Amino acid sequence: MIGQGYLQVGELLLAFSLTALVGLERTIRGKGAGMRTQAIVGVASALFLIVSKYGFFDVLGTNVTLDPSRMAAQIVSGVGFLGAGLIITQHSRVRGLTTAASVWESAAIGSAAGAGLWLLALVVTGLHFVITFGFNWVQKHLPDQGRHLSHVDVSYRDGQGLLRDVLSTITRAGWAIQRSQPKRPEAGQARLVLELEGPADTGDLVTNLSAMDGVSSVEVITDEERD
Repeated sequence: MIGQGYLQVGELLLAFSLTALVGLERTIRGKGAGMRTQAIVGVASALFLIVSKYGFFDVLGTNVTLDPSRMAAQIVSGVGFLGAGLIITQHSRVRGLTTAASVWESAAIGSAAGAGLWLLALVVTGLHFVITFGFNWVQKHLPDQGRHLSHVDVSYRDGQGLLRDVLSTITRAGWAIQRSQPKRPEAGQARLVLELEGPADTGDLVTNLSAMDGVSSVEVITDEERD
């Protein structure tokens, strides 16, 4: 029963609680890798560490030694496939980096909890919220750094040749169209999501598009919501 007491159960529960909290933040903000993914990664990482600490006592002896750090190293490399998959499945150039990093972070938090380093696990969990919420506030107050990516969801009357006019209005306003993605049309309405590169302020663009005859709605989807 060595390594299967209340202390180890508490370490697993700590890993579960902290990584589920990280997942809750991702879920609330509509990101990938929510509570279930983060909690599974965190608890599994904690269990790996506990196994590396206590799971080989019955084979240790004069001629048998082990290196517990090898288990932690395998967690770091093994969890990488989750992050790679999250990045690849995003429908743009660099989407999913923050979500992939949060999964890797959950593995680290779970590993620290499993190793008994509860204070470090708590600190890193706290820093996660400083990064995800505090840095967003800082970025909003930084000077304009140049051109930005924005996503505009435009609905317009179908079959009247409006698409050419919509695209012309966008390019004349100084925006470059990076890609377009059609959405399921509604009755008599076509819908298109455009990825645009241009100024940070989309107010004038939305106003000009909304004023066009035949355009029924224009919605800006910010890059922040797609991290």
